[in-house]
Amino acid sequence: MTWKCAVAQIPYGGAKGGVRCNPKELSFGELERITRRYTTMILNVIGPYQDVPAPDVYTDAQTMAWIMDTYSQFRGYMVPEIVTGKPLHLEGSEGRETATAQGLTYCINEAAEHLGMKLKGATVAVQGYGKVGYNVSRFLHNQGCKIIALSDSQGGIYSRKGMNPVKVHEHKKRANSVANCKGCRNITNKELLETECDILIPAAVENQLTEENAGNVRTRLLAEGANGPTTPEASRILTDKGIFTIPDILANSGGVTVSYFEWVQNLHREHWTKEEVHQKLKYKMTKAFADVLNTMNEHQTDMRTAALMLGVGRVAAALESLGLWP
Repeated sequence: MTWKCAVAQIPYGGAKGGVRCNPKELSFGELERITRRYTTMILNVIGPYQDVPAPDVYTDAQTMAWIMDTYSQFRGYMVPEIVTGKPLHLEGSEGRETATAQGLTYCINEAAEHLGMKLKGATVAVQGYGKVGYNVSRFLHNQGCKIIALSDSQGGIYSRKGMNPVKVHEHKKRANSVANCKGCRNITNKELLETECDILIPAAVENQLTEENAGNVRTRLLAEGANGPTTPEASRILTDKGIFTIPDILANSGGVTVSYFEWVQNLHREHWTKEEVHQKLKYKMTKAFADVLNTMNEHQTDMRTAALMLGVGRVAAALESLGLWP
């Protein structure tokens, strides 16, 4: 998260925290009580200018609303800037729900232009069909891409003719999985990652591309919607194969970027339009992509190494300028 924020040039550090549980097995009331208890336990380490929580795996706008309310109850007044990813009616930001996927789409557009790849008709495989996977599929489909493979934790589907992400999403809501979608052939997650396509998007969980399967990956562009989907060993194999990779700390930084936008709006008690948010996000993502690409070209390295060089370098420069105290 620290390197991601540095690459995106937003004034945040980074940390992860959570509760060890399976939210799918908990009732709405249990989720609320756990969230409020957790917020109470971390009350002294969070704050609008200290540590601002944001949603991650298995959390959503409702979770963030509970955190905001719990913190505000202790302070005695409403503090919307304590957390991001809130519902719109509780000072959330336009575009936050789809921000990670939107930012990922902007990066894919930039990468396609760099590679001389036409998006219209480009084949796409997406692992993971949560908020990121579904929305990036929808955005790319609307740009003329052909979505040929999709998967979730229960299984995957394939159609060489392409599929409509919205219809697949409707099927998933009914069946709790993309599997067995009409007109598609069922495949495994392993098969999806090895599907021949122009764009491969791992948007599920970490360590999906490993030393064992990286050699079988057949894509031109890898865009990491998830955090850490590729192991270091796999990354080296993919680089040697000439696969252009948009690394996670660049590719999926749209979420934390719009979280930053939400925080700024809350601090000033403002509310930006969706058009304003998208315009600012596009600027941030295209600028970050260009910075990483320039670093890659300057040092004759790959995009992942370049992104880390840029992020770590900016943090190091800040620490050097700040010096030591006392």
